[in-house]
Amino acid sequence: MNTFVASMVEIRKCRSEDFDAIVPLLRQLYPDKPFDLVSLRSVYDRSLASAQQVYLCAVCDQQTVGFGSLTIKSNLLWSETFIGYVNDMVVDGAYRGRGIGTQILDHLISWARERGCNRIELSSAFHRKAAQAFYEHRGFKSGAYFYSKLL
Repeated sequence: MNTFVASMVEIRKCRSEDFDAIVPLLRQLYPDKPFDLVSLRSVYDRSLASAQQVYLCAVCDQQTVGFGSLTIKSNLLWSETFIGYVNDMVVDGAYRGRGIGTQILDHLISWARERGCNRIELSSAFHRKAAQAFYEHRGFKSGAYFYSKLL
């Protein structure tokens, strides 16, 4: 599962050199968030090396137009197996509505399924109504509140 091509968009595993193209995509998700690029780069590189994570890029006309990441986590009580957790997913605003997000999501799901996951989970901020509609249209159901605490 190294390279995927579908309708002029290539979905492939991210490489170290993709970092600079991914940061502007992440900024589209969080335009007001200050990014510590040194820390972000450290997390990115560590994740690229992890067997429990995958980072995928969508490339169109030699430009990175989408990004998705998934982490495999274990869960004894909820599913008694492994769960794929979509950490981040974004398609450049100029490329939305072309099926690129669906392609990224499908490849993340396939990657998780190949590694024994029987469930995919993700979170979406309350104000991201379009993202929620996207996920619900693809069979995701809202089933819990998401809580977070800074350490």
